[in-house]
Amino acid sequence: MAREKQPEPEPEAAPERSYQELLGNLNPIARPLASRKLTRKLYKCVKKAAKHKQIRRGVKEVQKFINKGEKGIIVLAGDTLPIEVYCHIPVMCEDRSLPYAYIPSKSDLGAAGGSKRPTCVIMLKPHEEYQEAYEECWEEVVSLPVPL
Repeated sequence: MAREKQPEPEPEAAPERSYQELLGNLNPIARPLASRKLTRKLYKCVKKAAKHKQIRRGVKEVQKFINKGEKGIIVLAGDTLPIEVYCHIPVMCEDRSLPYAYIPSKSDLGAAGGSKRPTCVIMLKPHEEYQEAYEECWEEVVSLPVPL
């Protein structure tokens, strides 16, 4: 006798947290921090890049391609703990003149990159399909003040 599958209850969607609420979870090294507007632009650009498979996701992969000399925008999650996991990435970016910015949430960054798991760092690579959005993000990230 075959069992009938019980319909699984819909998982409750996590309540949408505001930008100000997310700022409460930042770690001390999250500088330069993207503004609310730039954060939205970066999420959109990450979604477009993920659709065209033009992102590098995760500390090991991003580190490997920075060392290989690949160019792009580095987006780091500001709520990653412990910070020792990825605190060397900004130094690598500064040594190679790569722009980088912190955003408030690693779960939102992972979702924008097409992953169900949170992601603490993503490298956005340029592509002709979303070149305009990429260049806009590039200019804004480059203009952010560099931390001391």
